[in-house]
Amino acid sequence: MQLKKNMEIELQITGTTHDGKGVGRYNDFVIFVPHCAEGETVKVHVLSVKKNLAYGKLLEVIVPSPARIESDCPVSEKCGGCVFRHISYEEELRIKYNRVSDTLKKIGGLSITPEQILESPEIYGYRNKAQYPVGYTKDGKITAGFFAAHSHRIVGCLNCQLEPPLFENILKAVIAFMNEYKITAYNEETGEGLIRNIYIRRARATGQTAVCFVINGDSIPHEDKLIETIRSVSPEITGIVLNINKSRTNVILGKTCRTIWGNDRITDILCGVKYEISPQSFYQVNSLQTGRLYSIAKEFADLNKNDTLLDMYCGAGTIGLFMADSVKNLIGVEVVPEAIEDAKRNAQINNISNARFICSDAGEAAKRLLSEGYRPDVVVLDPPRKGCDTLTIDSVVSMSPERIVYVSCDPATLARDLKIFTEKGYIVRRVKPVDMFPRTSHVETVCLMRNKRMLERLKMLGLRYDVI
Repeated sequence: MQLKKNMEIELQITGTTHDGKGVGRYNDFVIFVPHCAEGETVKVHVLSVKKNLAYGKLLEVIVPSPARIESDCPVSEKCGGCVFRHISYEEELRIKYNRVSDTLKKIGGLSITPEQILESPEIYGYRNKAQYPVGYTKDGKITAGFFAAHSHRIVGCLNCQLEPPLFENILKAVIAFMNEYKITAYNEETGEGLIRNIYIRRARATGQTAVCFVINGDSIPHEDKLIETIRSVSPEITGIVLNINKSRTNVILGKTCRTIWGNDRITDILCGVKYEISPQSFYQVNSLQTGRLYSIAKEFADLNKNDTLLDMYCGAGTIGLFMADSVKNLIGVEVVPEAIEDAKRNAQINNISNARFICSDAGEAAKRLLSEGYRPDVVVLDPPRKGCDTLTIDSVVSMSPERIVYVSCDPATLARDLKIFTEKGYIVRRVKPVDMFPRTSHVETVCLMRNKRMLERLKMLGLRYDVI
């Protein structure tokens, strides 16, 4: 029977996509269905049909997977965040491990077997940061929450189970303030309205919490009452900031911030190192797991006191400063000026004197350092989801570091970049997935690459080169 839109079919789920959808086959069509688990037999309503693939909606689970559990979130099927809340955490880890392993083979052409995935010590309340879009319900009430999958439709959710309870209390206070003083929410379609996003960040070790309002304007009416309202929620709140974003854009943060009360930075302690973080600085969202991630990266780097370390995409300096006590020199590179200022401050408050930070695009900075004759022993790469650009990879390879540690939040771009590095003289020696984002589709991976030419030199000298 030819597959058509609006048909109801029975389907066997045989796989899972990178974003958590179940995969099944119907005749010659591959069908993607959210909220399914591998091994299930399900009833599906066909939503759309393309040339050789289709998308469906789950109507009924006929034969459930042993891994299926009851979702404990009322909006998990609407929100675009927790795509794995309907299956056990063990099954989620298996899927993520296989995703990393399969992607390295298919895209990277690598035969290496990843080490066991590192599970998160927490799967509830682990996030130290959240950005909530603000809008209106169908009946005109102010709401905040998260975008539905592949859309900018807000799913109201004040008590996300991935966030600390304090965040819910802050959201309720903000909405009450907006209602009382008739403060408008931003409308993406018209470009009108004031409050675009509520951005909350909390330091796990100290409890310090900053509340940032992303606004389509220069100020919020009744700022004194807003400050009073937010401060009354908790003594842990240490700063209130306005971020100005008047652009018709999907980018959340604007370039300008104004602190209206307290401190715009929060102070956290990670792996014994103290960090000050501003609103525009990158900082990993799962604090407990971040310490373990950085420890793995440091182990892979195999540092010694004579090494020079280059930390690309360094953000507020978190990885590099954690490793600074094990090397002779550290250079960090980051394109965001506010993050570089944070990195310099963090080096100072931790009495780290062997660190230098450069505000520049990663590729341009690497090219500049190469022209200066800079030759690092170890390079740490922790790029955004899009991975490294060609200039960065070429410049790093030209520096000929002995070891490269690559920390990635996207297996596909990681595999792409590893393939390029292997073509340019590096060997991938270790790969370890780390679950930084339980219940979501995302997974972090740490990789170690060794310089093939240097390994061959060690072999010629009769030295052990296969240990790491």
